[in-house]
Amino acid sequence: MTNNEVEIPNSTITRDTREFSDRTHNLYESVAIISKRANQISSTMKEELVAKLDEFASEHDNLEEIFENREQIEISKYYESLPKATIVAIEEFLANKVYFRNPAKEESK
Repeated sequence: MTNNEVEIPNSTITRDTREFSDRTHNLYESVAIISKRANQISSTMKEELVAKLDEFASEHDNLEEIFENREQIEISKYYESLPKATIVAIEEFLANKVYFRNPAKEESK
């Protein structure tokens, strides 16, 4: 999920909004790009999690199987411990690892 070349902070940090607008010269455009990238990351993570948890799905669950499935619990805990998609997207954007284009700006040139 995460790019090993980008270092993801463990906690929330204060950001200088000017860093975001350096590449696009528009803070709101940068936030929109980061938001779209965060949605991509989140979708990928959800697909991976659902695929892994589907391995444990059965036609008829009894109460004992639900409480005894430690592997499923460990997978869920792993995904909960991953950095949030927004943080990953911000770090990728600031490290110039996100490709984006604005067709409206390209047409005006």
